[in-house]
Amino acid sequence: MEAVEINAGAWYLRALRHDERLSDVPALELLGVGDPVEYIRAADAAWADESRLTWAVCVPTTGELAALIGVDAAGSVAGLARDGYDAALAAAVDPATRCASALLDVEVAALRSGLPGR
Repeated sequence: MEAVEINAGAWYLRALRHDERLSDVPALELLGVGDPVEYIRAADAAWADESRLTWAVCVPTTGELAALIGVDAAGSVAGLARDGYDAALAAAVDPATRCASALLDVEVAALRSGLPGR
């Protein structure tokens, strides 16, 4: 399936990006992702094969990645926030898990701290 964007009030959730207009690579590096470009490719592939739905939780005015949340096909939920952005991750949990539950037809677990897919 194609990635779904979600409006989460003060934040919005979108697919990870690395293109000429916007790159999540610097923010992913801050979250400890060793190869951010490959991580973005894997997240895109997981959307396509419906094995994991990963969203960048973004500042609406800039599109900057503040946090990351993902739900896999087994219902596991993982997320991380950049320093100072815990509220972004907290705000994303309910809309992301409701969306993933409906799209993947799974019962979702409680959020665990960590990178989605790792």
